[in-house]
Amino acid sequence: MRPLLALALLCLAGAAPARGSDDLAKFEQVVIRPSSASFYIASVTIAFQPFVRHRSGYSSSYAARVFPYFFLGERGRIWITVPDEALARVNRGEPVDFTGRAVNDSGDERKVDGTATPTGPREGRIRVRIFISKRIILTYNTTYELQGPPGEPAPVTPRPAR
Repeated sequence: MRPLLALALLCLAGAAPARGSDDLAKFEQVVIRPSSASFYIASVTIAFQPFVRHRSGYSSSYAARVFPYFFLGERGRIWITVPDEALARVNRGEPVDFTGRAVNDSGDERKVDGTATPTGPREGRIRVRIFISKRIILTYNTTYELQGPPGEPAPVTPRPAR
C-alpha cells in the first residue's frame, strides 16, 4: 500500500509544476471592457462576455446596442485567431495584431481585426475593428485584462498609496 501512496504523491508532485510553469496559462480567459463607436448619426456600444482560449484563438459572445436606433441592436458570437507565438510576444510586452470573424444571431458574418498592446503583465489596450459593410467600419478602443483559467481568482493588483 505504501508504494502506491508514494507513486501517487510522485505523480502529483510531477504534475503540479507543469501547470504552474505554463507562461501562457494567464491567457486562458480575457475580459474586454465595453466600448462605444460612432458613425454618421448613431453610436454603437458593444459588450463582450469573457473571451475563452481554444487552441489558437478565442471565442466569446457579444451584444451591441445602437443609439438612438435601438431596433438595430444585435447579439452574436465572435472568434479571433491568436496563435501561441503571438501570446508569447504579448507576454514580452510587445503589441500583436489579430484577425477573426463575428456572426450575429441572424447569421450575418462580419470580418474582425485589431491590435492588443500590453501596458502591464495582465492588462493592456485593445483596438477592435468590426467591418459591418464596405463603408461602415466600427472601431472600438478599450482595455483588456487577463483573468487566467476560468474559476481561478484574478490576481490582486496593489494600488499605489495616495
